[in-house]
Amino acid sequence: MEKYPLFQAVLRKGLFWFYLERRDIHAIVKKEKRPPCSSLYIPDQKTLLFQVSYYKNRINFEVYHALTDGTGAMNFLSELIQNYLILAHPSTDLPRVEPMEETTPGAQEEDSFSQYYSSDLPKNKEKKPAAVKLKGEKLLHADMQITEIVIPVKETLAKARSYGVSITVFLTAMLLCSIHEEIPKNRQKRPIALMIPVNLRNYFPSQSMGNFFGWIEVGYTFADETVFQDVLESVKNQFKDKLDKEKVAMDMNGYVRLEKNPLVRAVPLEIKKYFMIAGANLGSRSVTAVYSNIGILRFPEEYKAYIDRFGIFASTNSLQLCSCSYEDQMVLGFTSKIPDDSIQKNFMRMLREEEIPYKEEKNDFPGCGEQNKKEEIKILQTFTFLCLAVAVICGMINYLMLETLNWFWFAAAGCACAWLVVNVAYFKRRNILKNLTWQLLIITILCVLWDHFTGWKGWSIDFVFPFGTLTVLGSIPVIAGVSHLETEEYLYYLLQATMIGCIPAILIWIGIVHYTLPSVLCTGISFLTLAGMFIFQKKDTLREFRKKLRM
Repeated sequence: MEKYPLFQAVLRKGLFWFYLERRDIHAIVKKEKRPPCSSLYIPDQKTLLFQVSYYKNRINFEVYHALTDGTGAMNFLSELIQNYLILAHPSTDLPRVEPMEETTPGAQEEDSFSQYYSSDLPKNKEKKPAAVKLKGEKLLHADMQITEIVIPVKETLAKARSYGVSITVFLTAMLLCSIHEEIPKNRQKRPIALMIPVNLRNYFPSQSMGNFFGWIEVGYTFADETVFQDVLESVKNQFKDKLDKEKVAMDMNGYVRLEKNPLVRAVPLEIKKYFMIAGANLGSRSVTAVYSNIGILRFPEEYKAYIDRFGIFASTNSLQLCSCSYEDQMVLGFTSKIPDDSIQKNFMRMLREEEIPYKEEKNDFPGCGEQNKKEEIKILQTFTFLCLAVAVICGMINYLMLETLNWFWFAAAGCACAWLVVNVAYFKRRNILKNLTWQLLIITILCVLWDHFTGWKGWSIDFVFPFGTLTVLGSIPVIAGVSHLETEEYLYYLLQATMIGCIPAILIWIGIVHYTLPSVLCTGISFLTLAGMFIFQKKDTLREFRKKLRM
């Protein structure tokens, strides 16, 4: 962790962007209990974005993609394995391998995209056709179908060279053909396309451990007479064309250009994220599946006795193949959200046809942790049904007794309020301070609506809002003290509460408030708290402001 300080970070949400913030949180090695590729980033919970676990003789390293890419993850894992083996076998005098070029923390955390961005490069105007999409009922939650295949590097390389291609091109063509066999005739007019991640460090020198990768899209439109060699030749030519440095630079510029657009930067994150999701869905129209070849992991000869192989999986919404190799073993890790292994079986059949020996590893991944999430969702679904049932029963009783619906609307509104409050409490349960703020806003809005529809008396504005704000304002320091929260963890929410607490002054000024005592108390206490923050914690307050408002 001292060597790679980037990994000592949590993901936080600003007004305009997510950002990484370093935290003094100790990484804890745990026994593996969850399925591979389970969620690591939990909104509202400040945890490290990676996890190390073990199961039997397997060491697992899982990392959230916002923190680093495949290259950075493998560098960290290699260092982790090296340190573990040196400590576990002190008598064997294992050599410590240091990188040829020392890196500084600043270099590891640099934004290489911005460093190599050039506004002078033209846009890549290539139009990408819509690709075939894999269909089928998808697994729920973090469940994925996992297939792990081990093949020999030497024999695979020899076979690829016999076709005049690299291993990556060879396996890409095999995956395209394996997918093609599962596509019905009436959907074969569209191409089958794979997204292939590209390590940009191979084109632009960088010591960054953060994300610095691009991708190319390689596809093929199959015909009845298509043979494997046709696909190989096409894939080979596409790799050669699309991996040209100038085209890679144009594509990289495209990733950065949108982020640097001042209009995009000024849009609040809560709105921006929906456009980002829509953009990702639109971009995925040209992709059928993903293939990522991480490459070769190398260790000194002395380590061979302690390392069998390395494998890699990636979370996916459809189908993804990842590969990496160590010594003479290349591990192919298939992950799929569709519980059908036909494509994987096609791939293994093609390996047999190409006379490449393989071994399908037995899945040995504990997954008991996922059951808890399913039970939580079931409880929430049951509560939703009960709220609906109570509202319907009240309506039935109201109509049977009076042959009209009058008090039913109040009962239904009460059920809706209860459902909304409980759901917000559930989804924001990991961050009590954020939960408090949301509950204050929701309860205030619900009370204002209730006040309005029952004949405006003003109690929602005169009493509920100011006293609710004071309750939140007083609760934040108490919760922060009891939970031993760091300043960064509670300061922003205290800042929010003080700003909300100044709103009653505006309501008094425009004449909405009739009974002014609660509003005056709320405004005065909020203003003094805000002033105290800027007087006694000016540096921390301004720093938190800058982080949240960074565009």
